[in-house]
Amino acid sequence: MLSLRPETIVLLNDIEARINPETEEDLAAQWKAFLYGESKEDIFHPRRKKTSPPGVPIPNININDALSDAETMLVHQLAGVSHALKTETLNLAVRANYGTGILSSLFGAEIFEMPREMNTLPTTKPFNDTDIIREIVEKGIPDLENGFGARVFAFGRLWQEVCAAYPKIAKYVSIYHPDLQGPLDICELMWGCDMFYAMYDEPELVHAMLDLITDTYAAFLDRWFSMFPCGDEMNIHWGNMRHRGRIMLRCDSAMNLSPEFYEAFAMPYDARLLEHFGGGAMHFCGKGDHYIALLCSQPKLYSVNLSQPHLNDMETIWRASVDRGITVLGFPGTYEHEHPRAGGYHGRLHI
Repeated sequence: MLSLRPETIVLLNDIEARINPETEEDLAAQWKAFLYGESKEDIFHPRRKKTSPPGVPIPNININDALSDAETMLVHQLAGVSHALKTETLNLAVRANYGTGILSSLFGAEIFEMPREMNTLPTTKPFNDTDIIREIVEKGIPDLENGFGARVFAFGRLWQEVCAAYPKIAKYVSIYHPDLQGPLDICELMWGCDMFYAMYDEPELVHAMLDLITDTYAAFLDRWFSMFPCGDEMNIHWGNMRHRGRIMLRCDSAMNLSPEFYEAFAMPYDARLLEHFGGGAMHFCGKGDHYIALLCSQPKLYSVNLSQPHLNDMETIWRASVDRGITVLGFPGTYEHEHPRAGGYHGRLHI
């Protein structure tokens, strides 16, 4: 029996009643056709056949309030599900939403919560001390319950209880994996900007740290997926997209690297995780056209999501991705009208 606040139960009941299995299965089928090259559209616009307005007000939860209480985090995420049901395009999904510093907090990095008025996810502060990095490498994989780890798994256990009580939510609302970033991003997040100097001065230490982060990443998600098993055929991320494989990596830090350094310090560790988890997708912010060909050459990289196309030579991006069968996800809805491409997108671009 769920022991939750009455208003949480009311919200859960409303969502359960509004989920239409035929509608959600049709939306999933549209996505599957797109991801496996069977879409008849050059540009993919997924559409929910039937929307469902909320029967109760959608809560407005400040993320700072959700960080220390699993039920408040649950309501924060359910608000997104309730909103998605009234839209044509969003998928039904939740996550343990504790920001970019989950993995770095396991190693003892100090958690930094943003001012409440910003209503923005937290992160962690870098050590800015290479000697501390050496100590971390010597200690090996940390306790997975350190830092945000305990809160992530506590939320997971609460979601399991919800799914046991609400069959349609269990079947049609996906819980996607926490934001663990990617090995290079986490390394910079902990080390600070001195990491880039160390790539020249102490490359063996950088590789040792990246190796440890990769092992910790795998251990953490292995535990997560033991709670929430999923195949590698198709998974939801961020609610607005689906991808093949089980993970969505991030590599924002790579925008600072030459292609040669990207190949040396990012690719091997991303590739290990893609192999371990049956493939996946990659997100990056900023400029990535200088290494996109290397990124897209990884065997189990199926999709790319970039947040700032205006900072990239998009023809270079298209040649490395959609022209080679790799889907590009989450582009702004006006892009196709403002930047038409003569050769088209081979049914591989999601708007």
